[in-house]
Amino acid sequence: MTDTASLPTPRSADLPATWWAPALTLTERLAAPGLPDAAAATGARGPMPWAVGDAEGFALRLDRLGVDGDTAAALAAEPAERLAERTAKPDWASFAEEVLAAAPDGLAEVEVGGAGPDVFAPVVRPLVATAAARFADLTAGLPDTEATVWRDGFTERLTRQLVRQAARTLVQELHAARRARRLAGAGPRERFVSFAAAAGTRRGLADLFAAYPVLARMLTRTALDATQAAAELAARFQADRSALATTLLDGRTPDRLVRVDLGRGDAHQGNRSVAILHFADGSRLVHKPRPLDQHALLDHLVAWLNAKVPGLGLRTPRTLRRDAYGWLEFIEHRWCTSVTETDAFYRRQGALLALLYAVDGADMHYENVIAHGDQPVLVDAETLLHTGLGQALTAGADPAADALAASVHRTCLLPHLLIGEHGALDISALGRDTDGTFPSEGLRWEDSGQDTMRAVRGPLPSPAAQNHPLPHGTSLSSADHTAALLGGFRTAYTAIAAHRRELLDADGPLVRWTERPARLIARATRLYATLLEESTHPALLSDALAREGVFAVLWTESAHDTARERLIEHETAALWRGDIPFFTHRPTGTAVHADDGTSLPGVLPVAAATAVRDKLGRMDEVDCHDQEWIISATLAVRGATSPLDRPRSELTPAPVPPVAPEPSRLLAAACGIADEITARAVRGGSRANWIGLERVSGAHWAVLPMGAGLAQGYCGVALFLAHTEALTGSGRYGAAAREAVRPLPALLKALAEDPELSAAAGPGGYDGLGGIVYTLVRLAQLLDENLRACLPDALTALGHATAACSDPGLAQGRAGALAAAVAAYEATGDPAALRLADRIADLLATAPADGHLPATAGLADGTAGIVWALRRWAGHRPERAAGVEAAARALLDATPHTGDEADLSWAHGLAGQAAAGLTEGTGRLANAPTGPDLSLAQGALGRLDALAALAEQGDTTARSALRRHSGHVLALVEAQGHRCATPDHVPSPALMTGLAGIGYGLLRLADPDAVPSVLLLHHPDH
Repeated sequence: MTDTASLPTPRSADLPATWWAPALTLTERLAAPGLPDAAAATGARGPMPWAVGDAEGFALRLDRLGVDGDTAAALAAEPAERLAERTAKPDWASFAEEVLAAAPDGLAEVEVGGAGPDVFAPVVRPLVATAAARFADLTAGLPDTEATVWRDGFTERLTRQLVRQAARTLVQELHAARRARRLAGAGPRERFVSFAAAAGTRRGLADLFAAYPVLARMLTRTALDATQAAAELAARFQADRSALATTLLDGRTPDRLVRVDLGRGDAHQGNRSVAILHFADGSRLVHKPRPLDQHALLDHLVAWLNAKVPGLGLRTPRTLRRDAYGWLEFIEHRWCTSVTETDAFYRRQGALLALLYAVDGADMHYENVIAHGDQPVLVDAETLLHTGLGQALTAGADPAADALAASVHRTCLLPHLLIGEHGALDISALGRDTDGTFPSEGLRWEDSGQDTMRAVRGPLPSPAAQNHPLPHGTSLSSADHTAALLGGFRTAYTAIAAHRRELLDADGPLVRWTERPARLIARATRLYATLLEESTHPALLSDALAREGVFAVLWTESAHDTARERLIEHETAALWRGDIPFFTHRPTGTAVHADDGTSLPGVLPVAAATAVRDKLGRMDEVDCHDQEWIISATLAVRGATSPLDRPRSELTPAPVPPVAPEPSRLLAAACGIADEITARAVRGGSRANWIGLERVSGAHWAVLPMGAGLAQGYCGVALFLAHTEALTGSGRYGAAAREAVRPLPALLKALAEDPELSAAAGPGGYDGLGGIVYTLVRLAQLLDENLRACLPDALTALGHATAACSDPGLAQGRAGALAAAVAAYEATGDPAALRLADRIADLLATAPADGHLPATAGLADGTAGIVWALRRWAGHRPERAAGVEAAARALLDATPHTGDEADLSWAHGLAGQAAAGLTEGTGRLANAPTGPDLSLAQGALGRLDALAALAEQGDTTARSALRRHSGHVLALVEAQGHRCATPDHVPSPALMTGLAGIGYGLLRLADPDAVPSVLLLHHPDH
């Protein structure tokens, strides 16, 4: 930006006549008559504007639109004059010139206040002033005092929007002016003020618009839409004053309007968003710019449920409904003041959860529920009857994923984590109760209001809402409100199941309201918000095609997802308006309606009304039990700040005397676990899978459909079931195992063909492709020889994953891949497996030189696992044994042996190290107490596996201790069930932390010759 102090003042006409043309979108350029000749682009090719965004996604979009590369290049190279000749000047460009014509000529005195982008308010003031003048014309009939309130609310919100759109570009121009020494002032603050004053003049804005026509489009479109939306709201309030008095204000005429909060929540459909009106007597009203049909449905459903459950008394906010919009009672947040109130709150929360589950409610996150004393009040009900879009599939349908998507989990009332590079954030209505930070990075501002102002990336604050009944850290008593929540859920669930016919009658609430539109959430709002933020980078604002390259991410996101692909052009158009895309559907049909009114038939896989009718028909005792497990599991993994997170009262188990660990008795106990696992399988088509508790990041756990892994996935479960089948010959366990691994051939083929997918899966022996390779060769021996045909793809994928991984560990890294490749060679004699093992061993040998040293001595992620894997491989390459031993010694010497000396676990402690032969631990393992955790990774059966390995090597102390501890473990299983290494010991099917591992450990104790150590990736012949 040039120094405005020394330049003559231009008129808006000084802008080039076609300055606005480069801001036209691809769709607008294609729609205009007279497409440019592709030959005109010859010789002008170079990086296309969209190359700064998602070029692959943009290419996919061009293909779907039927635009070839030459035509696209011609559009990108078309001169502005030619482009303007075949298009009409848009309204936003005319408004921009109107703004320039009214902008001040000279350098005005300005006051810079606020922080972050707000310091640029003086720059956008001419746009706000012009929009405010239009707003005043549209609201000319308002009383003066009220008009002032509306104007202040309007200008405050519009200013906030505009500075956020322009800030990155203005900061870039600020830095350019500072480097060129064109800023007047003695200090950084004074120099910033001089920049802001000059940039807000006619000449400053003209230069800005000419250099960044796309930014001019963004700013003016926002101003035009905001003006129309605010004037519309003011008119609605004037028209509805009397009705509001009788419906929402208890017969009182609205008092003097003192404040209007615009822009509460996301902007949709032309910058329309929720607003709160404040009155002099303290009362408030909420305006929603969309129909409240779903709120009406909620009112009827809650009234119906209240009549079926005596004493429930669940309430909803009162509403005033109009065809295109509505008014909502303002619900004030109020803390509970007693244990009784808090207990009633959670009982009602449980009942609300059951109701929302029954009618496919979704997106009821922490901002949509307000705790009003003992009432959880749902204040945003536009996503009832939300069966929604399915997910893109790469390995066929997953019945467990479908079951979870249709479960209580989908409501978002229950703890629901967003996980990113900066940790996790609970966004649920039940779990979120404190301020936090988004786990993904966003833009923050440093040195605001100085000439060194800059944007930096980092986690952004996420303020707490008003969804919790108790202040953070408050404990009214030691009462456990989880029981109240589950009790409320079961009571309401039972009532709904018993009286479901009434809901489905012709005059029932569901049938009466299913013809009214409901909102469809096509993608996460956070994705849209991120695209809008990232598309304000100044490098994207000189040509609209460059900005469209960012929006083309939607095409990449929708690969193999034909339903969402059909929405992208409408999503892109909404993003160009600065809106979060908004879609609706009628629950009786499968069409989706865009915010411009376009109807897209057949997008939804099933009509929501049909899906809800089917769900109501399936509600029974078994389904109730399944939903209660999901509730218990999600509550167990909630954040440590939840008021439900107080220590649970738990009876101390009475000592259980050991029993004789006879093989038949051990096998019977394992069969009991196998029966429980097979009963909990979710089946669909020819496949079975499970919903489980999975550790996803650090200390964070989540309820998820099982993936393919060995430690936490269906491969580990299938391996346990297959061994149970081999020892019992029952038929049902083998059938379940075959159903579980049915996706493996297609999955391994896809991974082999896509190195990036393989890299994402990782090579680990427990948590990656190494474990899958091991499972494959074991199941080929136990169940189906045909599975061996997948081995070439599995080894190829494992090679891809290993090459992309720097982690040397056993659980997630290269040592796990090495152990798996060796296991595959030992089982099959396939030379390709040994060649892959050779390559991996060479990579592992360079780990110390590359600086990829483990931090601990543990087996799962430390030195023990690496050394053990190298020595195992060296058994097949005796010529390399001496070198391997030297490398092992170097690793052992270089690794800091940090950790808890009292840790006896397999994964990180003494058991794994002793089994790997790296330490003498028989005495401590033999004398360790048994229980209560029985898992392989952390608990008793992992220690027993180490004792078994030592006993197999001839350790008589280990053999004696193994029998004694086996009796203790069997007694615990028979008397008290099985305790998993999961939060709150919630039973989960997984191998390392859950039921399958406990069952596998029992099988190994029953017949160690037939059941090898899965923890060491062994098989019976080795």
